[in-house]
Amino acid sequence: MFEFVKAGGWMMLPILICSVVAMAIVLERFWSLQRRRITPDNLVAQVWQWSKSGVLDDRRIESLRDGSPLGKVLAAGLVNRTYAREVMKESIEEVGRHVVYDLARYLNTLGTIAAVSPLLGLLGTVIGMIKVFAAITTQGVGDASILAGGISEALITTAAGLSVAIPTLMLYRYFRNRVEGLVVAMEQEALKLVETLRGAREREAAQVTDI
Repeated sequence: MFEFVKAGGWMMLPILICSVVAMAIVLERFWSLQRRRITPDNLVAQVWQWSKSGVLDDRRIESLRDGSPLGKVLAAGLVNRTYAREVMKESIEEVGRHVVYDLARYLNTLGTIAAVSPLLGLLGTVIGMIKVFAAITTQGVGDASILAGGISEALITTAAGLSVAIPTLMLYRYFRNRVEGLVVAMEQEALKLVETLRGAREREAAQVTDI
């Protein structure tokens, strides 16, 4: 492996750095974007039970906010649960924008690596071919080992750049789609909470009016 990297020349160094950074981001995003960590099951039902039982206080809301990104979004609505539906939705949307930014963390870097890696490989190819023509100019075509070294360097850097770029691009697209799916799920859960709480308040208000 070391000989392979060495044969690719100094352009292999930035390509290797890109591969290490991409791997670190991929592992971190696989851990952070687990659905059970972002949108825990039955969270809205639990909040509704708290509200129905009259135990929904600031301590539980703070615990909800610290528990998960979905909990942070729901907590923003619960803080304003005594206000109109529009106020609850606005607070949820405001916090939701920050949550979405956190979910997409490092993905731009991953996309940049996917775009830059083949260019680095192409640059290595150009440098290798320059060496080949320089060798031909100075020594002619008699020494095949010199020509082979330059061509080998060109091909290795191209292969290395593509080997980093292809899986990185695939994983970038995967994580983007995953974030979009999680955002849609959080929006649905947040709207469900708003409608549930506001519906309950409206029913209570109607009962008081009838009395």
